[in-house]
Amino acid sequence: MSTSLILPGSSSGGELMEKALKGRSLWDDARRRLLRNRAAVAGMTILALLVVAAILGPLITPFHYDAINKEDVWVAPLTHGHLLGTDSLGRDLLARLLIGLRVSLAIGLVATLVSLIIGVAWGAVAGYVGGRLDETMMRVVDVLYSLPFIFFVILLMVTFGSNIILIFVAIGAVEWLTMSRIVRGQTLTLKHKEFIEAARAAGLDSAGIIARHIVPNLLGPVVVYVTLTIPAVILAESFLSFLGLGVQPPMASLGTLIAGGAQDMELAWWLLVFPSLLMVITLMSFNFIGDGLRDALDPKDR
Repeated sequence: MSTSLILPGSSSGGELMEKALKGRSLWDDARRRLLRNRAAVAGMTILALLVVAAILGPLITPFHYDAINKEDVWVAPLTHGHLLGTDSLGRDLLARLLIGLRVSLAIGLVATLVSLIIGVAWGAVAGYVGGRLDETMMRVVDVLYSLPFIFFVILLMVTFGSNIILIFVAIGAVEWLTMSRIVRGQTLTLKHKEFIEAARAAGLDSAGIIARHIVPNLLGPVVVYVTLTIPAVILAESFLSFLGLGVQPPMASLGTLIAGGAQDMELAWWLLVFPSLLMVITLMSFNFIGDGLRDALDPKDR
């Protein structure tokens, strides 16, 4: 029986030795553990399909989301070419669902991005600088926490007017509070680490340390919280739309569709059932991904 030897000078032997010395990074290990989570993989697959449907769906559907057809009022699903039926104005529900999904996902992503920028900057500065600045900044967070969410959003919308861009900013301006607390707690742990002390000794200023060393090491918990914030934002927008304070006609979101379906559910059940199912599927996909990321990035499981 013959055995093959890998010489130290050979290319394959050098590659194997380099890989053995380098090893797997924490991010590679987290990615492998995430892909082994069936629920998270299913959530990512469904979410990818929903994103494609939200982007391309309104472009390929035979009906416009706001086209009124008085001859097809409250048409049941699979009738007159309407796959999911129509509403009280004869508008195709499938077309409105696709545009509503697009708007809800856009609100979730943009508002979460706003909360991410404000929350990470606020929490990192407060945690790293400390002292009176930290106390002042966190007391501001406590005061904003004490305000009811709906009161704060209504105040912003009454002051600046009601439009879809303001909804992005208003919801994001509320959701950053928890993010700032999470980032501050992680920053308090990181600020006394050896690599931070080395950066100070090298003459790097506070802004450079926060941007180059603190924030990159917060990506784990921040990414997990972002995946859990997006569904919370979508729910918040749906709540506002249900009260008539969210997306305004003729534009639609999942919240406005559910609100309209609740009013007409006795005459057209499909107007409530299909938007509600799409909302549940979307939120569960984000929650599965968030749970998978949390487990994959948990240091106790490594």
